[in-house]
Amino acid sequence: MMTASFPADPAAQRLAAVRDAMDRAARLTDRRADDIRLIAVSKTQDADAIRPLIAAGQRVFGENRVQESQLKWPALREEQGDIELHLVGQLQSNKAAEAVALFDVIHGLDRPSLLAALARAMDAAGKRVPCFIQVNIGAEEQKGGCPIAQTPALIAATRDADIPLLGLMCVPPANVEPAPFFALLAKMAREEGLPRLSMGMSGDYETAIMLGATDIRVGTALFGERPALARPVPASGRGMIRNSGGS
Repeated sequence: MMTASFPADPAAQRLAAVRDAMDRAARLTDRRADDIRLIAVSKTQDADAIRPLIAAGQRVFGENRVQESQLKWPALREEQGDIELHLVGQLQSNKAAEAVALFDVIHGLDRPSLLAALARAMDAAGKRVPCFIQVNIGAEEQKGGCPIAQTPALIAATRDADIPLLGLMCVPPANVEPAPFFALLAKMAREEGLPRLSMGMSGDYETAIMLGATDIRVGTALFGERPALARPVPASGRGMIRNSGGS
């Protein structure tokens, strides 16, 4: 009698478990897990924590902060050249040029001032970095994201700026059922003819997949619990909490 074999390495085990869950969720809605992009969110993780996932076959990673990414990813990419790196956290306009230089995809485009900064940075670099527009799907004052009512105008402006627009991204409110928020984002994307949905994190990615997610941002389920980090509170209050982009 044959018994199932499982990867012995903990990182490989966690990756296999997430991919199995993705497959189950996709099959429930007649989708293929291979059509869903798993973004391993490696914020606060050092290179030694990331390498086992790379060795297990993961090639798409997400980071929240430009500065942290600059410290670890150039060297990791020299070791493993086929990495795709996504910026899944909030982006300050003054970091646009650095983000364009480092990342393959940007998920946090959420306001006209950032759009203008990214367009200038892409023109200067002679490259176009695909973006998602982040929607403040729960209308939460403490989170980043374009207000729902203003999203069509930002979509139009992004297209006019000749920035490749992949789809919409959201972080639903915490501690409530996320399905209605995912369904709303999917509806908005359909109305605008946008093919991709960046939604779903460690606690809700299966629900997100069943509601149409094409890109899920998973950190804790792949790396384990992160230590709490003390972060300064901005004097303005703007950005006090902000979205983490992936967990």
